[in-house]
Amino acid sequence: MVRLIRFGIALAAALACWPAGPAGAASLLEMNFWLSGPRYEARVPPCEDAGMLYRIRSRFAEKEKEYWQSDLQILGFERIHETSFRPWTGAPDAIPRRYCSGTALISDGRPRTIHFWYGEDTGWLGVMWGVEWCVVGLDRNWAYNPRCQMARP
Repeated sequence: MVRLIRFGIALAAALACWPAGPAGAASLLEMNFWLSGPRYEARVPPCEDAGMLYRIRSRFAEKEKEYWQSDLQILGFERIHETSFRPWTGAPDAIPRRYCSGTALISDGRPRTIHFWYGEDTGWLGVMWGVEWCVVGLDRNWAYNPRCQMARP
């Protein structure tokens, strides 16, 4: 009986994935309704934006606590400066990003280099600005290895 039920579930799943008919071109409504392509305004906050730096600080503390069982926090920033803005000159429709670097003052008493970028429409659900960062020496999962090079332009 269990085999028959499993077979029925597998058959139902296979039929649900079967195409109902040939794929057609997009209708006029589908082509012209909110699918007009990227329209970036290139309005990205400056590197020193307090709200964005706060977001980096809070997410860094959350990541350290949740994934690494560490109490490390960023206490402040020094010498924050822009390293690049829209570095891909050959791709005018690329997402506008502002790349920044500086020094993060970590709660362990060791100042460390930090690299981060803000991107237009890269936040949650593609709304507002998104931010990615890497603190040199604390990239424990090697997402931006080596030495946070992948977080730079």
